[in-house]
Amino acid sequence: MKCVSALSTESDTESAWADVAGRVADGLSGQPADLAVVFISADHAGALETIGRDVRARGIARHVIGCTAESVVGEGREVEGSSALSLWAVSLPGVELATKRLTFDDGQLHGLSAEGTPADRPETLLVLGDPFTFPAEDVLKRLNETAPGLKIVGGMASASHVPRGNRLLVDDAVFQDGAVACSLTGPVALRTVVSQGCRPIGRPLVVTRAERNVIRELGGKPALEVLREIFDGLTPDDQERVRQGLHIGRVISEYQDAFRQGDFLIRNVLGTDDAGGIAVSDLIRAGRTVQFHVRDADSADEDLRGLLETERLARPTARVHGALLFSCNGRGTRLFPGPNHDVEALHRAFGAVPVAGFFAMGELGPVGGQNFVHGYTASIVLFEEAEGATA
Repeated sequence: MKCVSALSTESDTESAWADVAGRVADGLSGQPADLAVVFISADHAGALETIGRDVRARGIARHVIGCTAESVVGEGREVEGSSALSLWAVSLPGVELATKRLTFDDGQLHGLSAEGTPADRPETLLVLGDPFTFPAEDVLKRLNETAPGLKIVGGMASASHVPRGNRLLVDDAVFQDGAVACSLTGPVALRTVVSQGCRPIGRPLVVTRAERNVIRELGGKPALEVLREIFDGLTPDDQERVRQGLHIGRVISEYQDAFRQGDFLIRNVLGTDDAGGIAVSDLIRAGRTVQFHVRDADSADEDLRGLLETERLARPTARVHGALLFSCNGRGTRLFPGPNHDVEALHRAFGAVPVAGFFAMGELGPVGGQNFVHGYTASIVLFEEAEGATA
């Protein structure tokens, strides 16, 4: 396996592309990679189709996917809100790749079949989608049911906040809706790290009455009354964090004796009603275990560092050759006191491996064996040499 990347912050698109394409080609020593991934800021969007064709014409890679982004990651930097073009390429000997154009119309997913035996299905799917025309939550829910075990990682394009304003690249075609994807199957170890950046407060609670997304009772008591009791027992600092924004974690698997930080799917608390109910950004049913969470820079930093270190220690001799990073556009300097937080944390854990990515309007990644759309999350896929393979 070989992975290389390059980043340019030149505002002139032609110069920026010539720079990164030349350096990546040099890094590949004239051998085409199997997959290239491109992330570009909005001012470069008009050249995305040309870039896709050039990647293949130059022999940089056999396949390419990419999208436009508000902020772009590359070469150890998170370039926020300004011109950036990031190119990342990886050679994956023996791995079967297939690029896809995905759409979701009339309740049907087009472009990806979940039929066949598990051995016929891709093991990992990299997805870049348009947040206005691709219902990622519905798609992931369906694929969790029809293709269990499939890992889905990626993000929703973020350069534009209006429908059909984003651009998605797959090989030599550009689209303004739906999603693009690359499936990977074969001898490569792809590890995922999904940091939701939250810390639990209080204790786990069982939902005893709920109506769609409104929790009415927790442990047989009015939900708002329980929340007030938890709030009164917090430190002044945590009380202030609750005032700034409260979250709730839903346990993904109820079949365990105790629940840790990574066992919850984090969703927002939207507000309360006059009847003492708590509205959340998820459908909640009675019998579910939940726990309130808070998020701030310290919690997000601790969570990401801890998860990356756990992954590193789990396989200390593993050879990680590169990574793709999909961070929420609410992270970066909107959350942390300085720039480059997430990519620097990744490099501290695994060394200066080639990294590319972008700040997304929704991050895709697995938690507890199921794929979800997240917010305020860093979703990472590590490209690791398969056991027994040679570099």
